[in-house]
Amino acid sequence: AARIDVLLEDWVAPLLEGFAEVDRTVAVRRKSKSSRLQVARQLRAENYDVVYNLHGGSTAALLARATGAPHRVGYSDYAYASLHNHAAPPSSELWGREQTHSAEQQLALLGWTGVPVTDRPATRLAVTPGAASRVAQRLHDAGVDDGDAFALVHPAAAFDTKTWAAENFARVVEHLAARGIGAVAVAAPGESRIIEDVRAHSRAPLVSFTDLSLPELTALAARSALFVGNDSGVAHIAAAVRVPQVVVFGSSNVAHWRPWAQAPSEVVREEMPCAPCPGYTCAEFDAPECIRRVPIERVTAAIERVLSKAVTSDR
Repeated sequence: AARIDVLLEDWVAPLLEGFAEVDRTVAVRRKSKSSRLQVARQLRAENYDVVYNLHGGSTAALLARATGAPHRVGYSDYAYASLHNHAAPPSSELWGREQTHSAEQQLALLGWTGVPVTDRPATRLAVTPGAASRVAQRLHDAGVDDGDAFALVHPAAAFDTKTWAAENFARVVEHLAARGIGAVAVAAPGESRIIEDVRAHSRAPLVSFTDLSLPELTALAARSALFVGNDSGVAHIAAAVRVPQVVVFGSSNVAHWRPWAQAPSEVVREEMPCAPCPGYTCAEFDAPECIRRVPIERVTAAIERVLSKAVTSDR
């Protein structure tokens, strides 16, 4: 059997804890030259047969080259593509269409080398017993017991162009409460103000956590009945544990970045002539209208449809 190691940045490495198909994770510290040099020496000593560069950035290309692997696979349009000795054509050639999802883009690199990928497997994450136990205790301490249904709400995002208003999420929390579903909001430690804004505008109770590890966040998502949130990494975590979801999109390319979901899911967005865009700032308006114009009614309607489909699929 093949041995599979995964190289990734240290902050995201815990996401693969308990994932049986990965033999080992190799973590590199973000923006640390000393860590890169140390990892480069470590990788060189492993004598890998083949390396797939699924990232495409300069650091990934340099570390792929540092392995000395006889087969180093990357896309022909990557930065420092010459550091690979197998240059794949665009993913659109494998799938036969111009627009591809990010998951399909990753799969196509393997498919080009002969790995069977055309079944487009679902994303998966493992829930570790330790993380599940800690989350269950945190929920219990917050008044959420095993039989209580709740939605995981994520009102934060990387950019303003992806951040639906806190007042809107407050209305969603109230809508969920009216049908007997609680709300548990999550955010990073530096994003707690967003959750407090949601709480301040909501007449319904809101449980919140801003200090969960990635394994704990995965366990919390797996425990939830529904995910409602912005276009973010948390939405992809929820998809990987097959949670029904409603995701509000702003500037991003939906076809490429929507969660790779198997459970019932919907993306809610407004059609804009300027979208998609990189999203770092809004170049067309004083404020990002793509996300501001998404009405509450469309999101709550999507919630009802997704919950209805989830009940049907469980039968």
